[in-house]
Amino acid sequence: MNVPSIRYIADWQKQAGPAGIPSVCSAHPLVLEAAMKAILPTDLPLLIEATCNQVNQDGGYTGMTPNDFRTMVENIASKASFPLNRLILGGDHLGPNPWKTLDAEVAMDKAETMIRAYAAAGFTKLHLDCSMGCAGEPIALNDAKTAERAARLAGAAEQAAIGQSQAPVYVIGTEVPVPGGALDAIEGLEVTSSYAIRETVKIHQYAFQQAGLTEAFSRVIAAVVQPGVEFGNHNVVIYDPVKASELSRTLSELPGIVFEAHSTDYQPPSALSNLVADGFAILKVGPGLTFALREALYGLDMIASELYPDSSRQSLRDTMEAVMQADPDNWQKYYEGSNDEQARLRHFSYSDRIRYYWPKEDAKASVHALLELLNEVDIPEPLISQYLGGLLKKVRSTEVAPRANELIFAAIKDVMQDYISACKG
Repeated sequence: MNVPSIRYIADWQKQAGPAGIPSVCSAHPLVLEAAMKAILPTDLPLLIEATCNQVNQDGGYTGMTPNDFRTMVENIASKASFPLNRLILGGDHLGPNPWKTLDAEVAMDKAETMIRAYAAAGFTKLHLDCSMGCAGEPIALNDAKTAERAARLAGAAEQAAIGQSQAPVYVIGTEVPVPGGALDAIEGLEVTSSYAIRETVKIHQYAFQQAGLTEAFSRVIAAVVQPGVEFGNHNVVIYDPVKASELSRTLSELPGIVFEAHSTDYQPPSALSNLVADGFAILKVGPGLTFALREALYGLDMIASELYPDSSRQSLRDTMEAVMQADPDNWQKYYEGSNDEQARLRHFSYSDRIRYYWPKEDAKASVHALLELLNEVDIPEPLISQYLGGLLKKVRSTEVAPRANELIFAAIKDVMQDYISACKG
């Protein structure tokens, strides 16, 4: 199978084969394994990305360094029989964001250490994001300062990548939705202007040249833009090709570059296909995958309560509620409204802040107990219909076995398939 190199993604649409690539932004082992199973039969590589807050030299909120993350992914690949030469590891929003409360020079020193760790661990797709101000600076920096700092980080990555089998490729630009989705209901978004993206590329090119990194700039493969997609706690703004048409046409002036679209979670298949066709060739997805995971786990939890009504096991939802209440930092400032409204959002928001809690020991133990209870159980079709109805047709057709793990993988793979179909053109 001839799997294309992401280094030349701007040329993919000119060739027979895929036209884009999904970017899986998750550290959950079940999500990553399901993504591998979904991608394996295709001619796509698998792009998996970690963020600066999630994975860094201090461990991030996952407790993993870049090398730890790579080891985890490779272990999952071995379990799933996924070829390592089809894996692409990426780092997202690499910059001073985790340390932005510190003095700028201190924060940038830490950002340099971080990107060196990513490059040395073999991460080859690096999104440079130095747009945020540090202590005493404006909240958002101007393009010139952002690009100067991005070039500084690229220089650090170039040095750390010496000896690696592949030179890094870079993504520039920072005009993205709020990380994790918007806080409130949203009705529309302003699409990045043609002028803004031309200026972003021009200013970054100049900054790289000034830093002696002209050759490295030739490996800038994408720019992050806002194509008019977003999701909040309650709703999703669907991509409108008409509103993004001017931005899309700008790619003809940017040889070798595609657009990267963030927060494409929950877009319908037609919107994903339109995004790729219009040059938004890198589609980031994360919460949409863990939302599907949570739906499957909660459905199985209800099935277990039907099959074993006398079990003393605490429900998974009750466990997760207790875990989130004990450590509210990752949801409290994101969910507004009454106590009842916040309780509903903790479990069912599109922003899916619950994803931060699956690594907690109580959460892992509860999931393990649930899956052990259902291990080797053929789940009756009527219960699948009631609690996991979207998977019933695949169960009836024997495409998916009526077993807990297979149903979880199928739920996540259904989301991945929308992206695969869009990217295959």
